[in-house]
Amino acid sequence: MTDFLVIVALAALGAALAGLLAAPAVRVLRRRSVALSLFAVAALAVAAMAAGTVAVAQAMFLSGHDLGVVMAVVAVSGVVSLAAALLFGRRIAAGSRELARSARTVGSEGGFVAPAEPPTAELAALSRALEETSGQLAEARERERALDASRRELIAGISHDLRTPLAGLRAMAEALEDGVAEDTARYHARMRIEVDRLAAMVDDLFELSRIQAGALALTLSRVSVYDLVGEALAGAGPLARASGVRLVDGGVVPLPVRVDAQQITRVLGNLLVNAIRATPADGTVAVSARHEEGRVVLAVEDGCGGIPPEDLPRVFDTGWRGGAARTPRADGMGGAGLGLAIVRGIVAAHEGRATVRNTGAGCRFEVELPAAEAPAAPPAA
Repeated sequence: MTDFLVIVALAALGAALAGLLAAPAVRVLRRRSVALSLFAVAALAVAAMAAGTVAVAQAMFLSGHDLGVVMAVVAVSGVVSLAAALLFGRRIAAGSRELARSARTVGSEGGFVAPAEPPTAELAALSRALEETSGQLAEARERERALDASRRELIAGISHDLRTPLAGLRAMAEALEDGVAEDTARYHARMRIEVDRLAAMVDDLFELSRIQAGALALTLSRVSVYDLVGEALAGAGPLARASGVRLVDGGVVPLPVRVDAQQITRVLGNLLVNAIRATPADGTVAVSARHEEGRVVLAVEDGCGGIPPEDLPRVFDTGWRGGAARTPRADGMGGAGLGLAIVRGIVAAHEGRATVRNTGAGCRFEVELPAAEAPAAPPAA
C-alpha cells in the first residue's frame, strides 16, 4: 500500500510540474484559434502523462529495455492524441468560420442560412439561435414596412379628408363675408356640420395616438352587454335612418362583462357606423352577442357585399379604406380610415380580439371580450 501511494505521489508530482511549465503557454493562447487552444490543451495532457510516467519509471528502477518500451508507448500515445486534437480542433475552427460567414447574413433580405452540419452541439445551438433571430428580424422588418405603408396611407387620407371640409368652409366664409349668401342660416348649419367632421377626425387621431402610445386608461366596471348594445344602437340610429339602413337584433344575450363601458360603446359605435356606411339603402345591419368558451362575442354583420380576401388581413390597419364597396361616399359620410384601427386598439387593451370574415351578403365583425366572473355568493346567515 505504501509503494502504491509513493507511485501515485510521484505521478502527481511529475504531472503537476509539467502543468506548471505549460500553464503560461495556455494563458497566452486563450484568445487564439480554438484549434490551437485544443492542441495546447492536448499537449499539456500528454506532457503531464509523460512526466508522471517517467517519474514513476525512474523510481521503480526499470531496466533499460523496459524503460524504452514505456517511453515508446508514451510517445506513440502522445503523437496520436496530439494528431486527433489537431484534426478535431481544425474541424471546429472550420465550422466556426462557416458559422461566422453565415451570421453576416442575419437581417439580410435573403435571411440567415444555417451551416449544414455544425461540428459541435454548441455551434448547432448557436446556429438555431441565429436562425430564430433572423426570422424575428425579418418579421420586424415586414411589420415596419406595413406600418410605414399604413402611415403613408393615413397621411394621404387625412390630407384628402381635411382638404374637402376646409375648402367648403373657406368658400362659405367668403360667401358670407362678401354678402352673396342668400340663406345664411343654411350656410351656418353647413359650416357647423363641417366643423363637427373636422373635430371628429381630430378626436380619432388623438384617441389613436393614445392607443399606439399605450396611454389608454381604462375604467373597468361590471356591465351588461345588453346595455352596451342598446347605447350603441341609439347612437347609430339617426345615421341608419338617414341612410335607409335597418338595424336588426341578431340575438343579444344579456351577458355580464367587465369592461370600460364608454370605450366598448365607442367600439360598437365605430363598427355600426362603418357597417351602415358600407351597406346600401334598404339593407340591414345585425347586432348580436353570445357566450363562447369563457368569452363574450359581440358581432356586427352588414350587407356591404364582402371584402376582397387579400384585404381581410389589413382591415384593422391604420388608414385602411378598402375597395369600392367600402370607400367613402360622395355625400361626405366617409371616414379617415381610423375607426377600425381604434376598435382593434381598444379591444386589445381589454385583452380581447377583433376579427372580420366575409359572409353571404357582406362581412361580419366580431369582438371577443373576457366574460365577467360570477359574483360571490353572500355568506349564509
